[in-house]
Amino acid sequence: MAEDDNSPISAQDAKRLFADWKTAPALVLAVSGGPDSVAMMWLMARWRRSLSRGPRLIAVTVDHGLRPEAAREAREVKRLARELDLPHRTLRWSGEKPNTGVPAAAREARYRLLAQAAKAAGASHIVTAHTRDDQAETVLMRLLRGSGVTGLAAMARVTERNGIALARPLLDVAKSRLIATLDKAKIIYADDPTNRDMAFTRPRLRALLPALAAEGGDARSLARLAMRLSRANAAVEVLADGAERYLALKGQGALQAARNCVVYDAQAFAGLPEEIRLRLLMRAINRFGHEGPAELGKLETLMAQLDRKFTEKPGKAGRGAGGIHLKQTLAGALVSLKAGQIRIEPAPVRRRRAG
Repeated sequence: MAEDDNSPISAQDAKRLFADWKTAPALVLAVSGGPDSVAMMWLMARWRRSLSRGPRLIAVTVDHGLRPEAAREAREVKRLARELDLPHRTLRWSGEKPNTGVPAAAREARYRLLAQAAKAAGASHIVTAHTRDDQAETVLMRLLRGSGVTGLAAMARVTERNGIALARPLLDVAKSRLIATLDKAKIIYADDPTNRDMAFTRPRLRALLPALAAEGGDARSLARLAMRLSRANAAVEVLADGAERYLALKGQGALQAARNCVVYDAQAFAGLPEEIRLRLLMRAINRFGHEGPAELGKLETLMAQLDRKFTEKPGKAGRGAGGIHLKQTLAGALVSLKAGQIRIEPAPVRRRRAG
């Protein structure tokens, strides 16, 4: 029987949701003061008290310095944490803020500060209160941006960020259940007006969800899509692992990888399915590049250039005694095709011109 999305989360529900982390040494709870994270903190504190031995819980609030109400909301979180017998820290994003891309920059700053707090506390995980509703919005955002299978798999229950594990135990829980939990416990929470600010992408997509739900595209269906794509993505990753081992045997790729580069036999590489080739390129470029993750669209352009070179006939411009030749940089990695080999290695660091 499907869960009632308007029912509070019981102690038994919480035990199931948080079971994977009962042996952790410590957990940092990311608590903004909004309903989702406040409910998570309350539920996890109650769950921790039910265990004979369990992880230390440390609540952390990040004040981005973007809203005057944020300091008061952090104090309210601290007050509730004290009532729940949890230590609490408020961290501040200091320095100048960007004029554009504020949500993304704030998110990066938040996770950086949370990771620092987790490492200082000896915590194994940062725990966030992402819900099924957040997952649905993420799927929509990535769908509209033309993401591939990996992107459309959206958020995973556990990932790694800034060198520490990030846990999302509420990812299949409706936001309405968290609000019902707080209402039953008579716990107040903050209302962040930016969640309704149509200047930002998420609130605009959130406003579309009721119309999509009427057509069958509700949060549950979108989250189910993400789960199925995550399953498919995991299967393709297994195939990519096998292809990587195959290419290593064909072209000594494993040996070359230890020398700060990877070399693939071009003919063997060209015979692989396109999605596998893209993933192998992505892996190598992200490993040896120094300018952040490669964008999928740019990677597809590079793949198309390689494909054209694979099909060129002898005597075509660009072919010489050394065979097909291509040299391209992407995300700080140098990708070259010469003498029947694809080589991926760090690109020379670009020197800035003196102003």
